[in-house]
Amino acid sequence: MFIKNCWYVAGWASEVGADDFIARTFIGVPVVMWRDSGGRPVAFEDRCCHRGAPLSMGRREGDFLRCMYHGLKFDRDGACVEIPAQDRIPDSVRVNTFPIVERHKWLWIWMGEAGKADPALIPDTPWLSSPDWRHLEGYTHYDTNYLLIADNLLDLAHLPYVHPNTLGGPAAYAESPAQIEALDNGVRVTRWAMNIDAPPFVQKVKHYDGKVDRWNKYDFVLPGVFLMDSGMAPTGTGAAEGKRDNAAEFRGCQALTPETENSTHYFFCHPHNFAVDQPEVTASIHQSVVVAFEEDRRMITAQSRSLGLKPDFNMIPIRADRALGLFRSLVKKTVDGETAAISAAPRKNIAMTEAL
Repeated sequence: MFIKNCWYVAGWASEVGADDFIARTFIGVPVVMWRDSGGRPVAFEDRCCHRGAPLSMGRREGDFLRCMYHGLKFDRDGACVEIPAQDRIPDSVRVNTFPIVERHKWLWIWMGEAGKADPALIPDTPWLSSPDWRHLEGYTHYDTNYLLIADNLLDLAHLPYVHPNTLGGPAAYAESPAQIEALDNGVRVTRWAMNIDAPPFVQKVKHYDGKVDRWNKYDFVLPGVFLMDSGMAPTGTGAAEGKRDNAAEFRGCQALTPETENSTHYFFCHPHNFAVDQPEVTASIHQSVVVAFEEDRRMITAQSRSLGLKPDFNMIPIRADRALGLFRSLVKKTVDGETAAISAAPRKNIAMTEAL
């Protein structure tokens, strides 16, 4: 049920220090991340090939990682270079590794075929490292399937109802229809709400005396990355024509990385380009987002429990579901394509892999 040949966000670069290990599970596979002596990130399957002990309980020795169960030592490519009391080391004694790239403060990991891991396919998030934008790093964990969270992000009409005191604003926002565009690798959603009240989280940091015109334009791309241009400007100042005088602008960056079938890593931040010299503004925006995402988590977790009691429940679609329907269809198509490619592979290659 998971896409493998894609880049998933594995964490914030700041989470992996020079001497740290961080253990996480991605699409059901335990992974340990660390850095070599040059500061480059490394990702191993978090299982020693000898007896399956977690390598995250190991020890870094320069550019090597030593398993602290029986002392096997591995280089950054996963090859075993030392076995205590054993001179000959078979080539098969190695741990699985995964391509991992650090870019704009996020670590991106490729869980599929390494030969297909093209860094050019990583979604661009320049705001995370730009001096013209400010943000704080966020993470939360869900005990739900990642597609339920994707559904939530693909229909922002829920904002006034789930987040009335944070990100939401008036119900008029939900009454403004969204424009939906199918992309090769995702969905593009554009929503304008004209002449409405600014939402509470903005009023805390940038006061507007009158109504605003609010926009949310975002791409939601495989495997589950949300990149949004959002904001608001005083009504009548031409925001819809591209003018952003006295605007509150944001670049929402969120990433869903499945942990297991029923749990998800959620990485997020909400960069802003106004009041960048006022850390209290950044802190206020971040706190509003954290509160709002906890509101989402409560709702989606309750939804997941409800659906779990009736696995054959038939969801009735409404107009607002078009974007999430397109995305789910694309996920299924991609997973089915990867499955078919594996099934079509020559049997002798599979047998050879199993033999190794």
